[in-house]
Amino acid sequence: MHASVGDRLLVHGSIVGEHDKHGEIIEVRGPEGEPPFLVRFEDGHEALIFPGPDAVVVPGQRGS
Repeated sequence: MHASVGDRLLVHGSIVGEHDKHGEIIEVRGPEGEPPFLVRFEDGHEALIFPGPDAVVVPGQRGS
């Protein structure tokens, strides 16, 4: 999994009734865009994430 600053991370809920979590990748700490990622979630908290199979990186808009 590769990402860039500004991409979005979507983590699907793994338990019935658990909501998906959405966040913005604010720092990429692995080499060449690899995890871990520092993510700021919609509720404002930040976490260092090693995404699992339930996560998807959604590319952010790139400037021209």
